[in-house]
Amino acid sequence: MGKRILQRRRGKAGIQFRAPSRGKVAPVRYPRADYDGSATVTAILDERGRSAPLAQLKVSRDKYAYLPAVAGMSVGQQVSLGSVAAVHEGNVMPLSRIPEGTRICNVELRPGDGGKLVRASGASAVLFSKAGGRAILKLPSGKNVQIHDTCRATIGEVAGGGRKEKPFLTAGARHHAMRAAGRVYPRMRGIAMAVVYHPFGGGRHQHPGKSTSTSRNAPPGRKVGLIAPRKTGRKRLARTSMEIS
Repeated sequence: MGKRILQRRRGKAGIQFRAPSRGKVAPVRYPRADYDGSATVTAILDERGRSAPLAQLKVSRDKYAYLPAVAGMSVGQQVSLGSVAAVHEGNVMPLSRIPEGTRICNVELRPGDGGKLVRASGASAVLFSKAGGRAILKLPSGKNVQIHDTCRATIGEVAGGGRKEKPFLTAGARHHAMRAAGRVYPRMRGIAMAVVYHPFGGGRHQHPGKSTSTSRNAPPGRKVGLIAPRKTGRKRLARTSMEIS
């Protein structure tokens, strides 16, 4: 009898498969929605599992806000937040006050949610157009999204661009990076395993040897592959009568 397969052990949610909670600085979000004023960048911090550095903003005497640092931001810089802010890198403004064609980051998906979109290192979106109380953004993926123009965004792009240009030279460096982010690493293919470790393992060649579709009620040691799929295989388009003729 072989040991339990990796998918089964991971499904138990043991401590070795959980994202670490230590090393976190603070929740990253904008101050309250009605805040209009300035803040001072008091520190540039590094948070575990986050690709971009964090900027610690001193909003008042005993209140701080933590936002993704913008490229070119430095300690001691004054940042303006709210509708009275000017169009300058690092300032936080509602989309209705930002000119079209401006590069922005840390965009709110809904007014007052603190920022949800475009927060990875080196990322920036483009404010494409505004009309009828809505704003259209072009995300780094190329996808266009339409959100309310009262949502706030930061002028500029997130710091840390070019992070992926440096390769992982050792497996240990990648292991620790994935471990900090709570990601699954390494990802082993079932067909590359031995037959005692995975239902798709073993054989003279790397092939599943059985159907990759699995029942929803399959036992834990067999519940791998496509679980209760609606469709499998390549989608074939029906030929019209014109194509047949």
